[in-house]
Amino acid sequence: MTPPKKTKKVTGPDFGKNNYIFLGIGLLLVIVGFIFLATGDITIAPILLVLGYCVAIPIGILLPARKADQTPAPAQSDGQNQPGG
Repeated sequence: MTPPKKTKKVTGPDFGKNNYIFLGIGLLLVIVGFIFLATGDITIAPILLVLGYCVAIPIGILLPARKADQTPAPAQSDGQNQPGG
């Protein structure tokens, strides 16, 4: 007899609302930074690109999802603690 195979449950990243907000801000900073770079503004463009690539996007990836972002399971009542019963 062969032992039963253990299967791993593969899940995606645990991203919450704040994670997606930071990723969106980072993407927006990068796009605006490249627009400024294309227009020739070499002062603000690197600042925006560094903020986007090195600050906002990593925060969006590494920030743990808050418990408030996840929907809690409804509490089940067994009927023992209800008044009048």
